Amino acid sequence: MHKDQWFKNMVKKFVLGLSAMVLLNGCFSSKKEKKANIETVTQKTSTSAAKAPKADVPPYMAKGAKIYKQVCLTCHQANGGGVSGLNAPLAKADFVLGDKTRLLEIIFKGSEAGLKVNNSEYANLMPGYGMLGDEEIASVASYIRNSFGNKAEPVTIEEVASYRAAIKK
Repeated sequence: MHKDQWFKNMVKKFVLGLSAMVLLNGCFSSKKEKKANIETVTQKTSTSAAKAPKADVPPYMAKGAKIYKQVCLTCHQANGGGVSGLNAPLAKADFVLGDKTRLLEIIFKGSEAGLKVNNSEYANLMPGYGMLGDEEIASVASYIRNSFGNKAEPVTIEEVASYRAAIKK
C-alpha cells in the first residue's frame, strides 16, 4: 500500500474511533447527569436573561445551542467551520441553507466519507442522530440554519415528525 494512502486510512480510522467514543459517551450518560445539566443551563439562562435583556430569542435557539454543544461541537467546531478535509462546515453550507429535507437526512442518517459540501469533499463519517426526539432535532437544525452567519427558515417539529414518518415506511 502506498505510504500516503496508508496514512489517510490511519487518520480515517482514528477519527472514526474518536467519533464513536464521543457518540457513545453521549448515549450512555446518565439521566441524572442530563437532568442536572438541563437545570444548570436553565439557571444560567435565567440569570443571563435577568442581567442583560436581549431581543426576543426564539426558544429553539437556546435548546438548539445546548444540543449543538453536546452533540455537534466536537466535529463541527464552535464557529461551525468544521475541520478542513475531515468534517464538513455548517457555516454557509449548501446542505444547511438549502432544502430542509437534506439537512434532516444528514442529521437522521449521518453521512458517508466523501460528503461534498460547497464543492469540497470531507473524509469523515458522521453517525446518524435519529435517536434524538423531534423537538431536539428541530431545535438543533433550526439553530444550525440560524447560526455561524447562516440565516434560513427554522425547521418545525412537525417537519421533523413528517420526515421521521416518511423514512419509516
